[in-house]
Amino acid sequence: MTSPKFLLDRRRFLGASLAAGAYLAAGPRPATGGGVALDEATLDQMADGMATGRWTSEGLVKHYIARIGTLDRTRLHAVVEVNPDALAIARDLDRERREKGPRGPLHGVPVLLKENIDTHDRMRTTAGSLALMDAATPPRDSTLAARLRAAGAVILGKTNLSEWANLRSTHSISGWSGRGGLTRNPYALDRNCSGSSSGSGAAVAACLCAAALGTETDGSVVSPATSCGIVGLKPTVGLLSRAGIIPLSHTQDTAGPMTRRVKDAAILLGALAGADPRDPATAGCRTHPDYTVFLEKGGLKGARLGVARNFFSENRGVLELMEVTLKRLAAEGAVLVDNLELPTAAYEKAELEVLLYEFKADLNAYLAARDPGGAVHDMAGVIAFNEQHKDREMPYFGQELLLQAQAKGPLTEEAYLKALETCRTLSRKGIDELMDKHNLDAIIAPTGMPAWMTDLANGDNSGMGCSTPAAVAGYPHITVPAGQVLGLPVGLSFFGRAWSEPVLLRLGYAFEQATNARKAPRYLPSLP
Repeated sequence: MTSPKFLLDRRRFLGASLAAGAYLAAGPRPATGGGVALDEATLDQMADGMATGRWTSEGLVKHYIARIGTLDRTRLHAVVEVNPDALAIARDLDRERREKGPRGPLHGVPVLLKENIDTHDRMRTTAGSLALMDAATPPRDSTLAARLRAAGAVILGKTNLSEWANLRSTHSISGWSGRGGLTRNPYALDRNCSGSSSGSGAAVAACLCAAALGTETDGSVVSPATSCGIVGLKPTVGLLSRAGIIPLSHTQDTAGPMTRRVKDAAILLGALAGADPRDPATAGCRTHPDYTVFLEKGGLKGARLGVARNFFSENRGVLELMEVTLKRLAAEGAVLVDNLELPTAAYEKAELEVLLYEFKADLNAYLAARDPGGAVHDMAGVIAFNEQHKDREMPYFGQELLLQAQAKGPLTEEAYLKALETCRTLSRKGIDELMDKHNLDAIIAPTGMPAWMTDLANGDNSGMGCSTPAAVAGYPHITVPAGQVLGLPVGLSFFGRAWSEPVLLRLGYAFEQATNARKAPRYLPSLP
């Protein structure tokens, strides 16, 4: 049965959409300004447009709400909720700009958040699960939401995700949640967006926002980014606070920017990074107030890049694209150290063990703090809810991983401590030793395969990806569009040592400027 709160949210969304539609019908649509198309505009271009009066924050929000109400609701299903206060916030920020000037480059910019990031407002935070639809509102903003607000950004709404960050079933479907249904890939609607930040990836690709935030434990930022033809940056664990984000693993979780251009990711990172008493992992973080200073158009010249061939799949299209990409990197002055391998088999089983232990412990702590008196206040309650509502929560796949996590004991158990030591030692040693031996600035590989066809019967068929080494090590990883295979995007990954975001941003930006490989999606029903 649909809850009254859901119906109320739906009415607010429809009301906002109708208001935006009336605005657009009554006057010029704010689609261009000074020759710049809004849909593909960068954060710099938006800031310039608002500074000169071509655009307003209110106009941007109305434009995106209208686009969500048409394109997203009929095709993509990337956005589960529009902030009912977004227009009022935008008006206040426009007034502040006129009276005091902008706070910075994000002033008035509409940003979407993955739906596992807490906001203390009239929106929900459920990790895609119907079990939390009637849970208490988070008692305060997540640190990242608070920092976005402080920077003057407009939190436009929440994006769909793979439910519980894709750690619910061994046969899960990425981009599907009980709350949001299935998010579709903007390049071909029968293809998957990958997960778990599926909605954020699709929304950025389809220009439903200026930028978005995703979260990653292993691949959940970079994989949707490559599948949706955008930039995804997974920072070093501890650079961005996780306080107020529904957790999966305190050793691997981090949020990250998802944008159409590398510079936009650098701008977002500068606004979000920094120590936070609410997250002890950030205590020793190495941050910079402005990451755009590291961006160099010729930043590939002299860079030593290790080519991790074990992440090159047998997909002919990907192989051909990567060979062209390697030639381009060399032409830009990069020194390629080829035929390297970075194996992960020795710690992949241990990684899952760590995630199952930490998921139970971390989720129980989060739920107990957020809604101790609620109907669902721990993992056992989530499992029971899913069984009671299996027609809506488990129509396509079950909850095998939740059951495995629930069976785990405390974080003092020897099995957990041994698995954690295996993961930390082998993953970091693999990256560090390879980079030391060959004097590398970064390791590169194709981020993943082209988007696979969504299969409701059999679950995901994601193929090969290179997210695991940096994810398990807690090291940074950026993916940048490299081109397309049969109309589907493929990204190039750069990853390396802890706190090397300045290096990775420089390399990714230089590659982007040299190739300009991103192409806007065409929303095809299927590939020709």
